[in-house]
Amino acid sequence: MDSLVPLLWQATLETLWMVLPSALIAQLLGTSLGVALILTRPGGLRPHPALFRVLDAAVNVGRSLPFIILLVLLIPFTRLVTGTSIGSTAAIVPLTVAAVPFVARLVEGALRDVPSGVTEAARVVGATTPQIVGKVLLPEARPALIHGFTVMLVSLIGYSAMAGAIGGGGLGDLAIRYGYQRFETDVMVATVLLLLVLVQGVQWLGDRAARRADHR
Repeated sequence: MDSLVPLLWQATLETLWMVLPSALIAQLLGTSLGVALILTRPGGLRPHPALFRVLDAAVNVGRSLPFIILLVLLIPFTRLVTGTSIGSTAAIVPLTVAAVPFVARLVEGALRDVPSGVTEAARVVGATTPQIVGKVLLPEARPALIHGFTVMLVSLIGYSAMAGAIGGGGLGDLAIRYGYQRFETDVMVATVLLLLVLVQGVQWLGDRAARRADHR
């Protein structure tokens, strides 16, 4: 058991290293894409049907690709960005790419749920589009956006375990190399429990943050 603790600690750090940067980058890019979708859609603040169709199709394609296939498809791009296609740092690239369309759709849904009367009132008083987005839409949708970020984090933890199956490191890699290939059941159980703790912790923090942000 003493020899297992350092392995679990290192694998947990690798998982966090994969998930947290991926989540932050994906949230930034996905929010921008989600805002673009809500602005350019028919009836939006800046309707542009052709651009909306392109963005909408890109998001649908990105969401339809299974993550394991995306991992393989992105190997050349990952190697170009990070200099390698294996390891925790390399896994950040496919994790980010997989999360961006997911975040974009969640952000689009959250912003669509903002009452239209709120944005109309802002337009009446002369607010510009950036002001409406930054001071009306995003603040009003904050609880839903936090929920979306939480869902994305939980999904990335699952994806990171899958990345470990092809050399991405982290808890998934530990479970495969020791728990599965060496038939060490205690390692498999320990990694599963750690993943459950991570997911439950993220969900609890996300729910609490969303409740604090909801002033209704």
